Amino acid sequence: MRDLSTLPDLNIALVQSDLAWQDPAANREHFEQLLESVKGADLVVLPEMFSTGFSMESAKLAEPEEGPTSQWMIAQASRMNAVVTGSLIIQAADGTYRNRLIWARPDGSVAHYDKRHLFRMAGEHKYFAAGEQQALFNLNGWNIRPLICYDLRFPVWSRDSAETDLLLYTANWPAARRNHWNRLLPARAIENLCYVAAVNRTGSDGKGHAYSGDSKVIDFQGDVTLDCKDVTGVQCATLKGIDLAEYRQRFPADRDADGFTLI
Repeated sequence: MRDLSTLPDLNIALVQSDLAWQDPAANREHFEQLLESVKGADLVVLPEMFSTGFSMESAKLAEPEEGPTSQWMIAQASRMNAVVTGSLIIQAADGTYRNRLIWARPDGSVAHYDKRHLFRMAGEHKYFAAGEQQALFNLNGWNIRPLICYDLRFPVWSRDSAETDLLLYTANWPAARRNHWNRLLPARAIENLCYVAAVNRTGSDGKGHAYSGDSKVIDFQGDVTLDCKDVTGVQCATLKGIDLAEYRQRFPADRDADGFTLI
């Protein structure tokens, strides 16, 4: 078991906003302006498909793996000296289209996570290939597991044996189901004994679906420590490493968890 007693605090910036429909250049310009206000963050989180909105036109909108939006994220990460993450439509090297979370580091290196659970009610499974693997990224000693939107409904995919410290959700979660979002996020935090940070969009998309925002940070007891409500902009929170360490020491429920194997 890891010793978390020296885990430093983690500063996280949630970027909640409306999105220009299927207009990557406009969205990059908009988010670049929002990011001008970010100071001292270790991690900056953008919504799901932040460059286009939640579109099923994957063949039309997909960028290559080293395309302009990925390069923009790398540039922003370097400028702010912070990891920048969010998902976009990518055509992978194997030719498939992916709803891919990009993890852009300040040193120019990139990792990624492909959305596992594709939202069949919108036909996402018809236009994208599902991810095959979980991901776990390390940032300043924190184990961070990225997930995308519909993944939230599937608790087994959020579980792991790698002592996740932060579950990170990026989403386009419709206002019609905001109660599900607001109830499931605390459940993921409680059952995994970890922090949860989740970024959703606001406004309406090109299909007329409304989004309520509700981006938030939740602690390991399921308590909301930051709620962005429906406000456009950047809001920041500090995740306390020592608080997480002390809680896991006091309440080690993970030691009684059921073992399982993902297939």
